[in-house]
Amino acid sequence: MIFIATNIRHLRSLKGVTQQSLAIDLGITRARVSSYEEGRSAPTIETLIQLSDYFKLPIDVLVRNDLSKATDASFIEIGNQRVLFPIQVDDSNDNLIEIVPVAASAGYLAGYDDPEYIEQLSKIKLPFLPTGKHRAFPIKGDSMLPMKNGAFVIGKFIEDRRDITSGKTYVLVTLNDGMVYKRVYNQIEKNNTLKLVSDNNAYEPYEVAIDEVLEIWEFTCSINTQEYTEDELKISSIITMFNTLGVELKALEKSLK
Repeated sequence: MIFIATNIRHLRSLKGVTQQSLAIDLGITRARVSSYEEGRSAPTIETLIQLSDYFKLPIDVLVRNDLSKATDASFIEIGNQRVLFPIQVDDSNDNLIEIVPVAASAGYLAGYDDPEYIEQLSKIKLPFLPTGKHRAFPIKGDSMLPMKNGAFVIGKFIEDRRDITSGKTYVLVTLNDGMVYKRVYNQIEKNNTLKLVSDNNAYEPYEVAIDEVLEIWEFTCSINTQEYTEDELKISSIITMFNTLGVELKALEKSLK
């Protein structure tokens, strides 16, 4: 456990909690936290599991890697796995969501791994999001109807590519295509690729090599920045839209007659 002492101290500092607060959350004494941070004793397996859950980092990362250079908006590389630090919080200890604005989205590929770039992004908080690191990305075009152009998708950072679930939608930051929002089908075991499919069938599916994928963010929720028009909400318009998407509506049409 060569790095565990400095890692506990550094991660606690990033999270902005005292030794006493950490001790209470872990159900141990402040003296024990102090002994861990000073290297006078090592955490038990049970405590390591608690620390892993608390800081949302794998035990292997906590024990074997020096995290002291990480800031609250940075990441570390462990082999080909990218571990993002999701510990930026407000005064109420609520996780903050960085917003990638439309004007800055073109530069995200160059700045996604730059703590200073991420730090200057505007931030919001939403009380209903699940545990994890979230970021908001702007949507361009009509490939993912009914998601409107200019809407924002809030995604949860996916550390392990094995957690990609086929058929769900993700924001991907890719080496050659930049930032895209697509329905993803996991083909890693088959041919080391992901199949990206648009919900608008006017756009052809395509594959991207997993090694070209820099970040993966799983859809959590979306924020529309435009109101749907009255025409868009008419049944006839909705039927037309779903026909464009290739969805079978015969049963629905029968039920509406």
